[in-house]
Amino acid sequence: MGFYDDMAHVERKKRQPGMGRLVMTSITSAVIGGMVVLLMLPTLSKSGYISMVEPGKVNAMSNPAANLFAQPVSVEVSSATVDAVEKAENAVVGVINIRRVVNWFNEEQEQRGEGSGVIFEKKNGKAKIITNHHVIAGGSRIQVALPDGETVEAKVLGADPFTDLAVLEIDGAKVTKVAELGDSSTLRVGEPAIAIGNPLGLEFSRTVTQGIISSLNRSMPIDIDENGQDDWELDVLQTDAAINPGNSGGALVNIRGQVIGINTMKISKTGVEGLGFAIPINDVKKIVTDLVQYGELKRAQLGITPYDLTRVPRYHWKETLNLPNDVKAGVVISSPVGKFSAAGKAGLQQYDVIVKLDGKDINNSAQLRKYLTLNKKPGDKMEITYYRDGFLKTTTATLDNPSQQ
Repeated sequence: MGFYDDMAHVERKKRQPGMGRLVMTSITSAVIGGMVVLLMLPTLSKSGYISMVEPGKVNAMSNPAANLFAQPVSVEVSSATVDAVEKAENAVVGVINIRRVVNWFNEEQEQRGEGSGVIFEKKNGKAKIITNHHVIAGGSRIQVALPDGETVEAKVLGADPFTDLAVLEIDGAKVTKVAELGDSSTLRVGEPAIAIGNPLGLEFSRTVTQGIISSLNRSMPIDIDENGQDDWELDVLQTDAAINPGNSGGALVNIRGQVIGINTMKISKTGVEGLGFAIPINDVKKIVTDLVQYGELKRAQLGITPYDLTRVPRYHWKETLNLPNDVKAGVVISSPVGKFSAAGKAGLQQYDVIVKLDGKDINNSAQLRKYLTLNKKPGDKMEITYYRDGFLKTTTATLDNPSQQ
């Protein structure tokens, strides 16, 4: 037998005497109290104890969503990033490369490509612009698109393919902003970095992306003549700020709005993101000085034809060059040396293998050329350590006049 009945039972209580009078008294009291409150509402409202809703207005308390879209809200945003962009963005311009194309019927000019540039100087009615060499390479005419959309003709003052830098000059009448160049030697990994440029062309001019400095010491091999041997090792900053085609030559800016690098390239592979590179501004400053003054980068010349030892078949390491087993890399002098060149005067010969310059290890031709470019001037002396017929030797060369090797 269960604890519950199958049917529910409702028990009615008998009405108690006098209950009717009690109900009537309660109702009468409630009506009188309500009337008193209504009569006192104006007085309570004036005294601030309650807030009355005027006719035709919505009560926000009864409908909280009523005021949500009642009127537009204006918010003034100010941050270090916004301030940095405002300081630098009008110094970033578009660079248009126009080349002459010959077809079957006639000769015409067409736009070849678009990149970016940074105005770094305005003097004597002219403005100077830093950009990448590959942005202006092969162009018969170069134009610059200013921030207001106006396009002006540009003159190439100097360019260098190894460092991938070029300097342009334009009429400065319409230039309103010059970039402040910072100090890349003070950068730290993890600090903010802002890229400003024209990704995918002028349609997206002065696009801003933000990230951080990912690395300070990256070296990118460059094969300029595409012969399979690297000609240069470009020192670059690495950033995860988005850098796309058209950003080349644009500004990498720190949180103070100072240019700390010139954007130059990115790694474009499926599944790879956040690998952009910029030439440190301290390197740019040194190179730009020569480009403006001489039209090229002044290089000290050793007077040899360098060839990477690692590209020589291993058979010849022992049989032809007579190298010890512990030699792993170096630069082979692959052609006869001129008697009056710096190398010839220092006693170097064909098939000597250079392994050190001024005591610094040299593993390939790109490093040799880079060392001469960034550390030496014509007339400087340089100690050269090399192997000949299995013997380690040292000589000192007085470097020749400027030349691009």
